[in-house]
Amino acid sequence: MIVDCVADLHGYCPKLEGGDLLIVAGDLTRRDTEGEHFDFSEWVDIQPYKKKIVISGNHDNHVNPLYIDSSRRCQYLCDSVTEFEGLKIWGSPWTKTFEGMNPRCKAFTVDLEEDLAETFDLIPDDVDILITHSPPYLVLDKTERGESVGSKALLGTLNARIKPKLHVFGHIHECGGKRMILRRPGYGSENNTICVNASHVNERYDPVNPPMRIIL
Repeated sequence: MIVDCVADLHGYCPKLEGGDLLIVAGDLTRRDTEGEHFDFSEWVDIQPYKKKIVISGNHDNHVNPLYIDSSRRCQYLCDSVTEFEGLKIWGSPWTKTFEGMNPRCKAFTVDLEEDLAETFDLIPDDVDILITHSPPYLVLDKTERGESVGSKALLGTLNARIKPKLHVFGHIHECGGKRMILRRPGYGSENNTICVNASHVNERYDPVNPPMRIIL
C-alpha cells in the first residue's frame, strides 16, 4: 500500500504523486481564514488517492469538516476512527501548549498532560495507523532550542498499549521530513512503529520538505 504523508502545509499546496492513501496531519492554512480552509478542501479533494484523511492542528481554529468531507473519498477525523483496506485508522488533533507558542494558534490545545492522557485513552488498542498533530515525547519533537516538546502521555500510550504500524504527525517543523522506528524491546519487529514527522515547512515556514512516502 502506498501511503503519502504531509503535515503543516500552512497554505502551501505541494504536488502529490497519487497512490492509495493520503494523510494530512494538521495545520492546513497560512492565516487560518475560512476562505483558506475552503481552498485547502478544494485542493485535497482533487488529489489522486483512493482515500484521503485529514486532521486539524493548533493553527486550525476555523476548520470546517463539512468542506473536507464533501468528497466521499476524503474524511476528516477528530478523535475518531475510520478503516481503509482492512486497516483501522485513528486521528486526533490535540497538542500540549509550550513556552513560545503563538497565542493566536491554540486550536485543539491543552495545558496539562493529564488532559491529553484522557484524549489518548480513546485510541483503540488495535489501531493500525495513528495520526496525531502532536509528536510523542522524544520522537522527532525537538525545537530549534533543543527542547523536546512532544507529549509524554502519547509516548506512554504507545509504549504501554497500542502498537500501530505507522504513526504520522507534524507540529514541530524543525524535525519535518524525518522518520524513525519506535522499537519495543521484547517484541518482534512486527510490533515496531514507523514514526513520521511529515511537516512540509521548516522552522522559517519555508516549504522545503516533500510529502513522505511510506510503503505498508
